[in-house]
Amino acid sequence: MDEELIGIGAFAARARLSAKALRLYDRLGLLAPARVDGATGYRFYRPGQVERARLVALLRQLDMPLARIAEVVDADDGATAARWLAAYWADVEERHAGRRTLAAYLRGRLSGRSSEMYGTFVVETVEVPAQVLVTEVRHVLAEELPAWIGASLGRLEEAARECGGVAGAPFVAYHSEVSVESDGPAEACVPVVDEAAARAWVERRGRARGTTVRVEPALRLARTRITKAQVAHPQILAAFEAVEEWTKAAGLTPTGPCREVYFADWDAAGPEDPVCDVAFPVGRASG
Repeated sequence: MDEELIGIGAFAARARLSAKALRLYDRLGLLAPARVDGATGYRFYRPGQVERARLVALLRQLDMPLARIAEVVDADDGATAARWLAAYWADVEERHAGRRTLAAYLRGRLSGRSSEMYGTFVVETVEVPAQVLVTEVRHVLAEELPAWIGASLGRLEEAARECGGVAGAPFVAYHSEVSVESDGPAEACVPVVDEAAARAWVERRGRARGTTVRVEPALRLARTRITKAQVAHPQILAAFEAVEEWTKAAGLTPTGPCREVYFADWDAAGPEDPVCDVAFPVGRASG
């Protein structure tokens, strides 16, 4: 009933918001008026909408995306709304922690302390025999990379089990930079036992994802071993740079794309457990 409604001015005063903010919330689909006068366009609200208006305003102060605000304010009950908010804030804190770590890393670089950071990594060379690989290539940005690595290596390991088994540690090779602005491409690789079986599997089932088989010749890797915690960006950047610096000092030169070699059970590993080798194929510098 019209007598139960109040105009936008009175409603704004009750909600402690401006009429401009209320019009914005309406436009964003977060708080629609109970009625809009067809002739004047004047907005009317129910008194019961005051709490929703205040909640929307507070959530926007958390820089919450509109879709997630809608999830909170449209939740069936307070406990569900609180869970949505907690999940969002956990994401915020994780992103903030990542930016804090990146800032610390950049301070080290800008202040000339890079050599100190590199000195914390032990670099060595290892010989890797020729391998038959099933691979999957994708252009991927940094934020998409962890999920893609897990999914693609899982698919390829499943394929390898149908091709005589997994013959070595899976790895991801980076044919170009992967960052928040550059999308690689990256190549997920799993060594397999039986080349013929792998090629037959690709013909039967691998075309949908562009799975291929290639033979990688024997090579020499310069590598450093890092923990699960160090795999996170940007800590892993320092590991790559440490290997590059060591390679130059040793009179070696990269002969192929850098890679991350995953040799441990990721899910079972703790933050300080070694899980990954950061590596470059290398050879003797010419001249």
